[in-house]
Amino acid sequence: MKSIHLFGFLSVLYLAGCTAKGSTEKEKRLVEVPVFELQSRDTMLHKSYVSSIAASQNVELRAKVSGFLEGVAVDEGQFVQKGQLLFRLNDAEFKLQLAEANAALTSAEADLKSAEVETDRVKRLVDKKILSQSELELANARLAAARAKVQEAEAGREKAALHLSYANIRAPFSGVIDRIPHKIGSLMSEGTLLTTVSDVHLMHAYFNVSESEYLHYVKAGAARNRMGKPVQLQLADGTMFPQTGKIETMDGEIEKQTGSIAFRAQFRNPDKLLKHGASGKVLLTSMVPRAIMIPQRSVFEIQDKNYVFVLENNNTVKMKQFTPDTRIDDFVLVKEGLEPGDRIIYEGIQNIREGVKVAPRFISADSLLTVH
Repeated sequence: MKSIHLFGFLSVLYLAGCTAKGSTEKEKRLVEVPVFELQSRDTMLHKSYVSSIAASQNVELRAKVSGFLEGVAVDEGQFVQKGQLLFRLNDAEFKLQLAEANAALTSAEADLKSAEVETDRVKRLVDKKILSQSELELANARLAAARAKVQEAEAGREKAALHLSYANIRAPFSGVIDRIPHKIGSLMSEGTLLTTVSDVHLMHAYFNVSESEYLHYVKAGAARNRMGKPVQLQLADGTMFPQTGKIETMDGEIEKQTGSIAFRAQFRNPDKLLKHGASGKVLLTSMVPRAIMIPQRSVFEIQDKNYVFVLENNNTVKMKQFTPDTRIDDFVLVKEGLEPGDRIIYEGIQNIREGVKVAPRFISADSLLTVH
């Protein structure tokens, strides 16, 4: 009987030893995670928006009349001045039409002169009671018809002169010539595209802002205050455009398909570096007082709700929901739900579950929350 009690006592000691050893090994196996402490600070945010760049004026030049292309006075990519001759169509037919119109006008003016003389003669005879009043009315009618013929002939001459002027295509404003698809000798129909000319002195950058951001700007009075505020332009190669631009205006309605509204910024282009149709990013800068920013990699979503893992005092992981304000590059601006001092797991959240105990490795928030 004693031996049985002794065996039981030794078994309890053995199990207790195994449990203590297992606990020690479990503590040694705690997952080490990077953790940072939330801070609130006045933050200068730089938000970038993909933009399309367009010349302040970009016009297609098309043939207004039909004819053979007889001369090309410019080359592709050339800068031209307003009124400069660009293309010349064969104008022999238009000169002939103008000559015919001039002859028709001369004939109509002669008929008008004859009608005026005839009307004066009839009027004198009527005054002398030689002819009846009806003869004078008939003469006045012929005079009115002659005057109408002159007006018609003058319009015909102006039309012929206008068609003749269309044979010479000139620059509507100073700008850069685009591609010239047709060569000398090509038959141009009315409406044929000759080239495009772009005024690149001033350039417009169009970019879309989400409806939520737009409402945020409006409620804060920022949309009104941003008009005329300076903005930067990042070019397609990543470099910054040397000229500072300004926001001029925005669209009058929100685009239904994308839920965004378009803004327009203007940039001076003295070196003609920007071209019509280029792309880039407009950079907006704004100050957010007492902002709380967290890296996007610390955030996960469950059923369209945003969460982070926070550490409690005993280093136990707990899920915490928060409401984001806006996303800026790789960071999230917190609207509510998180407070300064909260300890947030920075990364590796896919390997962590709520309620587990971890070994925190604290990192500086300053090294993470620098928004570029």
